[in-house]
Order: sequence, then structure tokens, then C-alpha cells
Amino acid sequence: MEKVERNSIRAWILAARPKTLTGAITPVIIGIALAVMDNKFSWIPAVICILFACLMQIAANFINDLFDFLKGTDREDRLGPERACAQGWISAGAMKTGIIITVIIACLVGSVLLFYAGWELIIIGLLCVLFAFLYTTGPYPLSYNGWGDMLVILFFGFVPVGGTYYVQTLAWTSDVTVASLVCGLIVDTLLVVNNYRDRDADQGSGKRTIIVRFGEPFGRYLYLMLGIVASWLCIWFATDGHIYAAILPQLYLIFHLRTWEKMVKIHSGKKLNSILGETSRNMLLFGLLLSIGLVIS
Repeated sequence: MEKVERNSIRAWILAARPKTLTGAITPVIIGIALAVMDNKFSWIPAVICILFACLMQIAANFINDLFDFLKGTDREDRLGPERACAQGWISAGAMKTGIIITVIIACLVGSVLLFYAGWELIIIGLLCVLFAFLYTTGPYPLSYNGWGDMLVILFFGFVPVGGTYYVQTLAWTSDVTVASLVCGLIVDTLLVVNNYRDRDADQGSGKRTIIVRFGEPFGRYLYLMLGIVASWLCIWFATDGHIYAAILPQLYLIFHLRTWEKMVKIHSGKKLNSILGETSRNMLLFGLLLSIGLVIS
């Protein structure tokens, strides 16, 4: 990679990790599709949800970058994409300022949603900010103690899918519950690939993900089953006549199984970064297939 000037615009773009934004946008797209299906779509709160989700994802990326650097987790043997603070692209002080500014902007953007729903959104917003920090920081960093997967299901499933639907409809349905769980499971495949790739380094640095706790075979089959269970759960939508929402997500399994086979063959090392890219692609494909199925149903 070319030399990156310290605290430059390019450095901040790299630190924001734009490729991870698919994980923030996909749940919102599904929430929007649910509202369209129920003839309650409203474009202004939908757009605000997308902006808030992206800003919070960027803030979380900045927080992880800074505090993993301060903890010494981002060492020279890191297998994943390079981090801004560890590479010296952004100073720790500048990153702290960037985190504060990004969180403030996210909160200001999110506050617009109060015109469409009640005060309970304040609590949800504060929880999003709080757990963005608790994921990596504090006396009991959740990602270092095996809670990352549960947080993904909650904050990349139920909160964005259900929240996006709620601000447009002021309601919650069984379809929203299933779609939220399904989305959380799919997004978790990204975290599992990360943890699968980093399992040896994580063990050496004291980061006890569930793959570190239970071993490589567990991580391998966890990735496989997350995709299968999420796809099969979509069959639920057929029970109330949404046939396409049940059928289309099954096409995702073709790509998921191929990616899993490649992951098993690679097994370890930096080559697993290609699996991360494929998993991100598959996740977006799943979100689009489910969303299209909901809309045309």
C-alpha cells in the first residue's frame, strides 16, 4: 500500500472501513422492505435510519481501532486488514476526537427520528452508543469475553430491522421478529469469519471469543449453520402467504456453501481475508433476496 499521510482524509477513509457498511445497511434495507410489504413505507425516517446506522458503524470501527491499539491487540502478526492507529495513519488523540465527533453527528441525525416515534428511541440510541464502547472497552470488554455474537444478533438484527420498521409504522409484528433474528444470524457470519481467522492471535492476546473457547471445528460449523438456519427460518414467511420471502433467500445457500467449502480448505492465515469479502457479498445478497421477496409478496 502507498504511504498514507498521518491524519489525512485518506487515513480517515481507511479507518472508517467503508466495506463494513454493508453490515449496517443490510438490516435497514430489510426493515424498509417489511414496511413496504405492510404498505406503511415512509422515505424520510427510512433514509435517517440508513444514515444513523452507517455513522454508528463508522464510530464503532473508530472505537475498535483505537482501543485494540491501546490494548496491544493489533500486533505485527495481525492477519486482518490494517488498522489506522496501529499503522500510525491516525494518532490516538486524533482518533479520540474523531470518535466524539462521529458519535455526536450520529446522535443528532438519529434525533430526527423522534418526530416519527416516541421517547423510547432515546433509550435505544443511548444503548447503541454505550455498547459500541463496551464492545471493546471497559473493565469487561464484551468482544474479549465471547459476547460478540450475541451483540451482533441484537444490534445488527433486532435493533436496526425492528427499529427501522417501528419508526415507519409504530408497530411490531411476528414477521419483524423473525426477520430481525434472521438478519442477526446472517451478519454474525462476518464476525465468525473474523474470529475464525484470528483464533490463534486472539488466544495469544487473551481475547476469548467463542471460537477460542470451543476450538476451530466449532467455528467452522458455526459459520455453516448460521447461514443454513437463517435461510430455513425464512420459510416462516410462507405461513402468512409471503411465498417469495420464503423461497428467494434459499438461493443464498448456494453461495454460502461454496464460501464455507473454501474457508475449510484455506483453514488459516491471511488468505481467509478473501472469505471475509465473499461473506460480505453473500450477506448483502441475502438481504436483497429477502427484501425483494417481502416487497413482491
